Order: sequence, then C-alpha cells, then structure tokens
Amino acid sequence: VQLQASGGGLVQAGGSLRLSCAASSRPSSVFMMAWFRQAPGKAREFVAKITMSRGTVVYSDSVKGRFTISRDNAKNMMYLQMNTLKQEDTAVYYCTTSRVNLSGPELLVDALHDYWGRGTLVTVSS
Repeated sequence: VQLQASGGGLVQAGGSLRLSCAASSRPSSVFMMAWFRQAPGKAREFVAKITMSRGTVVYSDSVKGRFTISRDNAKNMMYLQMNTLKQEDTAVYYCTTSRVNLSGPELLVDALHDYWGRGTLVTVSS
C-alpha cells in the first residue's frame, strides 16, 4: 500500500488549502488515518486523526477550529481542509494509517503507524 499526500502549495496567511491523501488500495483492517506535519528544524507534530468506521475525529489544539479532517472510504481517500492558515502552519504534511486506535503519546511512535505517505509542502506567507 502506498499513501500519497497532495494539495500543498503557497498561500497567504488567512487563506485556505485542502490536502488529500490517496491510498493505492484499501489497507486491510485500517482503523484510523492521521495527518502529521513537520516544520523546518522542528519535530514532527500530530495534526488530526479520523477513525474509518465511525469517523471519530481528534485535533491538536494548534489546529482545532481551523482544520477539518474527513475521509471517503469508497475512494480510499482522506482530506484535510485547512482554513485561516497561519505562518506557523508552514510544514511538510504527511498522512498515515494504523490498524489500531492510537491516542496520546502513541500517536508519536512511528512504528505504530502501518504506512506513511510522502509529504506535501504547505507554505504560508505573511
């Protein structure tokens, strides 16, 4: 299974972007998908996650109220609608899948995510 994130680009602060994550096939027993980001010189950061069956979502405090995660199980797709973008949102964004429901510190353990996609760069200018 390959994951490919797309939709990044250059946007002014206050603007919007929609990221997509395409899975080459539906991974068996996927429980959740998630978005992470990594800004230059900083550690990777959890952004949001969504469960595949119920669509339960969790956001990091830094994006809550501005970003919306969604998924389309029939198309093997996940999305991240990003509104009211800030310069601090500048980062490479990655999507992941997991067979288990990760939460808290577990989300930051790379090995607990089954697949990682190639990132897409989001640059927010002033």
